[in-house]
Amino acid sequence: MSRPATPDHVLVRRRRIGDQIRAARQQQNLTQEQVALRVGMERANYVKIEQGQASPLLDTLLLIADAIGVPLAHLVREG
Repeated sequence: MSRPATPDHVLVRRRRIGDQIRAARQQQNLTQEQVALRVGMERANYVKIEQGQASPLLDTLLLIADAIGVPLAHLVREG
């Protein structure tokens, strides 16, 4: 049985969160590699999160926020 397609409005929000993660990382002068190492994941997987191509677990988002040094809410805020 295949998984249902992700609705477009969810993909848009996922990309926006990825953009916010990237902006926070860059503001802290961190590379993707540095954040990925701090989180304990491959850089390629981290890049997919920033590009909105992956749907990370809450635990992963928490680890990313900690690695960057910002509150989780800063990465996932809307509006």
